[in-house]
Amino acid sequence: MPFTLISTIFFFCGAAFGYFIVFPPAFRFLVGYNTEFLTSLPAVSEYFSLAIRLLIAFGLAFEMPVLMVFLAKAGLISVAFLNRNRKYAFLINFVIAAIVTPTPDVVNQLMMAGPLVILYEISVVSVWFFGRKSFAGFVKKE
Repeated sequence: MPFTLISTIFFFCGAAFGYFIVFPPAFRFLVGYNTEFLTSLPAVSEYFSLAIRLLIAFGLAFEMPVLMVFLAKAGLISVAFLNRNRKYAFLINFVIAAIVTPTPDVVNQLMMAGPLVILYEISVVSVWFFGRKSFAGFVKKE
């Protein structure tokens, strides 16, 4: 039950971040190619497509700490693993940001990669705090 509640809250926070922080500059970038001869008039379907794509992308991205804690509870990852692979995680975060953002400009890619990096660090702290505790002294060795 706690995972469901927390993941729902994180998804809505990510969707709100995507809509209120990232969507306005992304939309301005898409309609910013206006000249005296060419006027960009996006269709309603293009507007909603961009909005939905950003809402889903940021909603899912904000699930990273919940997923990491779940994997730590299952014993699949640890704080040491996350710390050891931090540079690869940052690289993967920037690649994901380049793929997911609908516009090719660097600003929108950084607006996606920045929160992913911050969420990774929040994940490390969350795994340290909520993750599986080692009970090495209590485990029977055969």
